[in-house]
Amino acid sequence: MQKISFESDYRTGAHPDILRRLTETNSESLDAYGSDIYSESAKQKIRKACDCDDAEVYFLSGGTQTNLIVISSLLKSYEGVIAADTGHISIHEAGAIEHHGHKVLPLEHHDGKIEAESLDSYIKDFYADENHEHMVFPGMAYISHPTENGTLYSKKELEDISAICRKHNIYLYMDGARLGYGLMSRQTDVTLPDIARLCDAFYIGGTKVGALCGEALVFRKSVMPKHFMTIIKQHGALLAKGRLNGIQFDTLFTDNLYFRISKNAIDTAEMLKEVLREKGFRFAWESPTNQQFVILENEYMKSISDKVGFSFWEKYDDNHTVVRFATSWSTKAEDVEKLKSIL
Repeated sequence: MQKISFESDYRTGAHPDILRRLTETNSESLDAYGSDIYSESAKQKIRKACDCDDAEVYFLSGGTQTNLIVISSLLKSYEGVIAADTGHISIHEAGAIEHHGHKVLPLEHHDGKIEAESLDSYIKDFYADENHEHMVFPGMAYISHPTENGTLYSKKELEDISAICRKHNIYLYMDGARLGYGLMSRQTDVTLPDIARLCDAFYIGGTKVGALCGEALVFRKSVMPKHFMTIIKQHGALLAKGRLNGIQFDTLFTDNLYFRISKNAIDTAEMLKEVLREKGFRFAWESPTNQQFVILENEYMKSISDKVGFSFWEKYDDNHTVVRFATSWSTKAEDVEKLKSIL
C-alpha cells in the first residue's frame, strides 16, 4: 500500500483552476512587480471580501517573509512584538524576527492563544517598571488564526485584544497562514470583515490553502508603511513576475473558491476526528480546524510510520508522543478511509 500523507497542508501543489489560469495567461505580456491586471483584479476582490474598500493589499511568496517584513516595517528600532510563547514567530521561524532586529516578547498561551487581560497586564507592567527606558518596548501584538495548536479566537476575544492594542497604541497583526481553515470551521463566529475591522494588518494564506505559493497581505490604509513596495524589495522579496501571485489570488477569490476548498479541509478533518475517536485514540487537545493532535504510544507510532505520514509535535512522556494529522484543501474522503484501514 502506498504511504498516505497527513503530515501537513502544503505537500500537494495547487488547485487545478489555478494551474489552468496560469497556463491560459502564460503567453500574455504583463506589467511587472504586481502592477499587472490580474494582481489589481485580485486586490479588488479581496477588498470586497474584507468589506474594506480602502484596504491596501500586497502579495508575497511565503509566510515567514511576510511576518518579518510586516513586523520590521511597522516597529521602531527599540520595539518588539508580543506573541504567544507557542506562536509561530516564537518557535518555528528560526529567529527570523530577531535576525531583522526586533525581539519577540513571549506571553504565556492558553490553548495556543494570548488573552486580552494578560496582554493588558504585560503592557501596564512594562510601563510601571522604572527601568523601562532601558528595555524593549512592546510595539505590536502578534496572533495567528488558527493558532499553532489549531485553535481559534472567538469574535469577542478578537474584539477584546483589539481594544487593548488600541488602548495602548500598539499594532495588532494576524498571521493567517491557515486563515481559510479558520474561517470555514464549524465552530467559528469570526468573519473576514471582522478581521479586517479589528486588525491593523493580516495576511490571507495561499501556500497552505490551494496556491502553489503566496500570501495576500492586507493593511488598514491608515497604518500602511510608506513606500512599502520599496521595503519589500529591500528585503529581497519583490517578485518581478508579480503576476504569479496575482493570478493565483484572483482565481482563489473568484466564485468563492478560497472558501469552498477551505471547507473541504474542515469536512475531511471532521471525518478524521471521527475515525480517531472510533479507534480509541486520545486527543492532546481539541481543535476545530484542519490540524488534529493525537497522543500515540511510541512503539505503535513507529509501527505505522511506514504506512501513514504525520508530524511530530512534542514529547508527551517517556512512552508517548503528541503527533499532528493535518487535512487540507486537497484531502479526499478516500484518504481518510485508507487511514482508517491502517490504524
